[in-house]
Amino acid sequence: MEMLISLCYLARYATASARSDGLLLLCGGRDANSVPLASAYGLAKHRDGRWEWAIAPGVSPSPRYQHAAVFVNARLHVSGGALGGGRMVEDSSSIAVLDTAAGVWCDIKSVVTSPRTGRYSADAAGGDAAVELTRRCRHAAAAVGDLVFMYGGLRGGVLLDDLLVAEDLAAAETTSAASHAAAAAAASNVQDGRITGRYGFGDERTRQTVPEEVNDGSVILGSPVAPPVNGDMFTDISTENAVLQGCWKLGKGVEYLVEASAAEAEAITAALAAAKARQQGNGEVELPDRDRGAEATPSGEEEPTLIKPDSNNSIPTGVRLHHRAVVVAAETGGALGGMVRQLSIDQFENEGRRVSYGTPENATAARKLLDRQMSVNSVPKKVIAHLLKPRGWKPPVRRQFFLDCNEIADLCDSAERIFSSEPSVLQLRAPIKIFGDLHGQFGDLMRLFDEYGSPSTAGDIAYIDYLFLGDYVDRGQHSLETMTLLLALKVEHPHNVHLIRGNHEAADINALFGFRIECIERMGERDGIWAWHRINRLFNWLPLAALIEKKIICMHGGIGRSINHVEQIENIQRPITMEAGSIILMDLLWSDPTENDSVEGLRPNARGPGLVTFGPDRVMEFCNNNDLQLIVRAHECVMDGFERFAQGHLITLFSATNYCGTANNAGAILVLGRDLVVVPKLIHPLPPALSSPENSPERMEDTWMQELNANRPPTPTRGRPQTANDRGSLAWI
Repeated sequence: MEMLISLCYLARYATASARSDGLLLLCGGRDANSVPLASAYGLAKHRDGRWEWAIAPGVSPSPRYQHAAVFVNARLHVSGGALGGGRMVEDSSSIAVLDTAAGVWCDIKSVVTSPRTGRYSADAAGGDAAVELTRRCRHAAAAVGDLVFMYGGLRGGVLLDDLLVAEDLAAAETTSAASHAAAAAAASNVQDGRITGRYGFGDERTRQTVPEEVNDGSVILGSPVAPPVNGDMFTDISTENAVLQGCWKLGKGVEYLVEASAAEAEAITAALAAAKARQQGNGEVELPDRDRGAEATPSGEEEPTLIKPDSNNSIPTGVRLHHRAVVVAAETGGALGGMVRQLSIDQFENEGRRVSYGTPENATAARKLLDRQMSVNSVPKKVIAHLLKPRGWKPPVRRQFFLDCNEIADLCDSAERIFSSEPSVLQLRAPIKIFGDLHGQFGDLMRLFDEYGSPSTAGDIAYIDYLFLGDYVDRGQHSLETMTLLLALKVEHPHNVHLIRGNHEAADINALFGFRIECIERMGERDGIWAWHRINRLFNWLPLAALIEKKIICMHGGIGRSINHVEQIENIQRPITMEAGSIILMDLLWSDPTENDSVEGLRPNARGPGLVTFGPDRVMEFCNNNDLQLIVRAHECVMDGFERFAQGHLITLFSATNYCGTANNAGAILVLGRDLVVVPKLIHPLPPALSSPENSPERMEDTWMQELNANRPPTPTRGRPQTANDRGSLAWI
């Protein structure tokens, strides 16, 4: 706890908030130079009992100190605060919400005003005038269920005695409907089936002074009172200041607060249930979908569900897609940044699953992990030290690969022993990160590690697993780097890093699409061909699918025409070559969904004869047969990096940006939290260099990749169908 003491000395007037699963989050404060801070830091406990600090992504809407912060489920609500010199945080920034599950600071539209709070109106600029109420410091705040209570504090030199109450919409949407008594109250906050309330606080004390019929839109503020003479905060508050209808009084005991909050929670829950029913009746989510083509955007305003409410094939809820995709976590800093290791926010949500409290078994496991890390240098350690540089990796000046064929053989031998001991269908647990096709675009892999956490002991491997869905080689210019690093990570973290097979992990395919040529060009003809053969023998041992929490199945291609039960995949014996595989293996690695949800059944696949596409009816049938809620697959380039199909029961994932240098697509990963909420996290293609000399390494690699792929058919891109006579299509070949 020495670091905690040091941080406390460096940050005065900060808040320390404990989440229900034990996470401690330090937010804001003032540094030694009296400068307000905007950063947030989480204190998590490792499996071996060590404590470690992690910085939250992004920056709060405003620096502040002497504020209040409380958790509502996984969302930290930060209110009010001072900036120094008698100044308060601006009203537009006085409320900040950090969603530790998604790793983003939310806008305040995700919280609605309680129907029992005071009246307020939005200003012409679209802001919520009621947020002015929260401009205060040194106030008290507490969360009861989905409600946030705020009391008193200072505004300037005035002591406040008002009580403010707000409802967290995102938290309330997860609760069950209690009654329909407040449905009429919710109707005023619903327009066209969308909840329009903003994050607003009302003053409980003002209900006695404002008649119910007053609707002039004025903002109701609490009446400031002079500081009490004897220091008792309640002595000057008479019973006339109590809430109407005798719910509770400010000067009474805490039991009144409990009764009032329970009554309020019941009314709010009913109101939001009615609003949610209206919302669901007016349409689905606003996320990338095959029904809307490649122009769909990855953001949405509503809380989506992976199961359409009126579907006759409804599957039990549990797995759901987060309502916002995360695009490139912002760089963070602050006065405490030098003391804090840069870790991924995913550990904030997931540390409870990975972290223990120092049991003897975990202590033994930690010692074994430390012993392995302290062992003599091996090929996997050499690869990781050379390649795992999320922020500092640069393409080699010359194309020559840094490993020789003997080192590649050692790496393959170690990895093959692990793969041979694993089943054909891996049984995995959340939390986990899922990666789609990489296709030798090693720079994109490093960008994803840099932005969203890397699988190392200095990263987040202690808190979250990594799953890769195949197609590691071909097309891109760094297939050797991609494949060897993933194998090295598998050897070093065999229980946390997982690889399954894609259709390009086959000799007859990667001999045509670039991997064989890359091995020869970068290692010499003799060593290159030998290494290519050895790696392809390893590919035959790769697992074929992964089952997460027995609710989500992950595969490379799809279910095609032949796969109806998970057991069919489990029964495939490895090692197996593509030529020796049955139609089940071909469907698993090669099939695709149809163009959109309206195209059902089985159709011929443009990839080639004997291959099929499968409709949403097949997806629903497979999920029902196996008691699953979601299929995650890769294999297709989708413009937003991820795309929904079959009413959200299938997600296509693609992690390589600007595929083949021409698609201009985004890349994405899916982060599955322990609550089974799926959060898409995106990176966009890098812009072209302003100047690129003809003799620069980057220019040479770009030219090499373009020439390499010039005469090869592309992976079909969703939203860009190819015609039957297109000489670049697999159908033509």
